Parts: sequence; C-alpha cells; structure tokens
Amino acid sequence: MSIKQLHTIEDLQQFVQQPGKHLLFKHSTACPISAKAYEEFQAFVKDTDISAAVVLVIEDRPVSNKIAEEFGIKHESPQIFFLEDGKVRWNASHWKITRESIKEALNK
Repeated sequence: MSIKQLHTIEDLQQFVQQPGKHLLFKHSTACPISAKAYEEFQAFVKDTDISAAVVLVIEDRPVSNKIAEEFGIKHESPQIFFLEDGKVRWNASHWKITRESIKEALNK
C-alpha cells in the first residue's frame, strides 16, 4: 500500500473522514528520531493493505497544527495516529513508534 502525502487541510479532512481504519504519521524531515520512526512506519505499511498518510510537519505546518487541534492531542514529531471511522483509537510518538507497536495497536 502506498503512503499518501497530505499537503492541505482539505487533504487531511478527506483522509480522516474516510470510513474504516487508517494510519496517519507526522514526520519531521529535520529529526533523526523521526527518520527512524518513519522507516518503521513505512516498513509496516508496505506489508499491509491499510490506508496510510504522512504530514511533513515543517513543510506543511498548518496541516500539522490542525491535527493537534482536531484530535485534541499535543503535537509531537514523530507522531502516529491509528484512526478508525474518523476517531483516534491510538497514538504514539518518538521511540514508541515501531512496526511491533503499530501491529499491536491495530490488533486490539
């Protein structure tokens, strides 16, 4: 499954409003911790058919800010959200983002 990059608030709203399960990743292109977490995220998505998207927090800051505002979850990067029918079911940040943690969250 490919990872869609969200550039606008409209992109974000369309992604979140889709029915079903989705993963949303906030990535800082300037952070080595984020780079490692993004590798874990990409590796997980590659082996599944789950819908997935990424927001680059520096390049698309308004979208990143909207995520924190909409979900009521403090901004961090890297940060991942498991969404189901538009609701956040799980989120994690920094070193807690691993293939295994994502797998566990989706199987709860």
